[in-house]
Amino acid sequence: MKNLLKLEELFMFGFTIFLFTKLDFAWWWYPVLLLTPDFSMIGYLVSSQIGAATYNFVHHKALGIGIFVLGIALASQPLQLAGLILFGHSSMDRVLGYGLKHFDSFQHTHLGMIGKA
Repeated sequence: MKNLLKLEELFMFGFTIFLFTKLDFAWWWYPVLLLTPDFSMIGYLVSSQIGAATYNFVHHKALGIGIFVLGIALASQPLQLAGLILFGHSSMDRVLGYGLKHFDSFQHTHLGMIGKA
């Protein structure tokens, strides 16, 4: 089941790349921006609770979808790009085993412990 879920996330990641090709941005914008959602980890400098809250907010797929749809409604390609980056990054993270965080530690995710088989 875990591999099936990873395959699903991989497809979603690929779909964001496909949608990105429909926007009027140079190809290099996608890989350059792909890791920017990880700046949300800065909350961990304050505490694991604040870090988990900021990380989970930015990595929640509904945020990416919402920003992308808002970009469509406003005919704003930068907003569409932001939504695709957020959604694509979250899917990529889940393929790699990085899930939404529990409040006790960065390694404790909804997918299990990071680094544990």
